Amino acid sequence: MQNQGDLDQIIAAAIRASEQSGELQRAKGWGKPLELDETYAATSAELRMPYKILKDAGCVPAEVEMMKALAALRAELAELEPDSAACQAKRRQVQQLALKVALQMERLRGGN
Repeated sequence: MQNQGDLDQIIAAAIRASEQSGELQRAKGWGKPLELDETYAATSAELRMPYKILKDAGCVPAEVEMMKALAALRAELAELEPDSAACQAKRRQVQQLALKVALQMERLRGGN
């Protein structure tokens, strides 16, 4: 198993090799300041890098997908007759997904 010092040296060597090959200079944001929005500071430090990688890859975190699905379910619910069986079933779906989203967000905040 490698220790942190070994890992730091491996990373430093890879960065130097990328600099020497010109690979870094071809990167999209080379020489430009980082574009940090207000969500950056609101995101916990241990999640910033994984979320940045997902964002750069054109992906969104699972909780964002769940929130989009929840919004769609709520829109469908709004279109149903309030006392119908379909409305009651959709309301249960909304409640279940809302709970799942809340639990996931609590986990991300460190609440286990």
